[in-house]
Amino acid sequence: MSEQIILNADSRERTGSNKARVIRKVDGMIPAIIYGDEKDSLNIKLRLNELTKASQNELFYTQVLIIKNGDLEEKVVLKELQKDPAKGKFLHADFLRVSRKTKLKVIIPINFLNEEECAGVKNEGGVLNKTIREVEVLCLAGNIPESIDIDVTALDLGQSVRLTEINLPDGAEIPGLTEETDQMVISVNAPRAVEEEPEVIEGDEVSEETDSAEASEENNADNEGSEES
Repeated sequence: MSEQIILNADSRERTGSNKARVIRKVDGMIPAIIYGDEKDSLNIKLRLNELTKASQNELFYTQVLIIKNGDLEEKVVLKELQKDPAKGKFLHADFLRVSRKTKLKVIIPINFLNEEECAGVKNEGGVLNKTIREVEVLCLAGNIPESIDIDVTALDLGQSVRLTEINLPDGAEIPGLTEETDQMVISVNAPRAVEEEPEVIEGDEVSEETDSAEASEENNADNEGSEES
């Protein structure tokens, strides 16, 4: 399991655009809000350095986070992270409370296992073709996988794995997946034939070779003439 991402927060009584600017410029923090799970919304402010570091982790956008505000601890997922379009600075963050029974749509990376041991690659010289590297999954907040693992050891040349063949955690599903929307995730393809390019002889080289051949023939003719004499 990856390390849980934790953000420390302070309560925020000031609201409104002018006071939000004060929080960012004077306090050096970012205004945020926590809502959902049939509880009152909670206005908070986050430490800029912690938010910046967390935002560099891919899991920040897909996994359940913990926000600590004094003795209060909230389990949340990021719903929106607003940035200044020109300067790229953080402006505001929205978080949704979750319980273990909350269902969420999250983007999960696909992890391919034992690529070097793949039968079609190891025994038949095939090449792995990965067409999908992440997938949107609907699952319980308490059961979000870090990745979806696909073992390719037994794949032979010409075989593949499709979305409908992926093993998902209990209670998880790929929204809208049907036989019509099914897609290939990975396949073992035959290697492409490499055609050797014909050797190209430059014009000067051709001329030199021709001149050399003609000179050789003239010399032979001269020699034959001398012998006859």
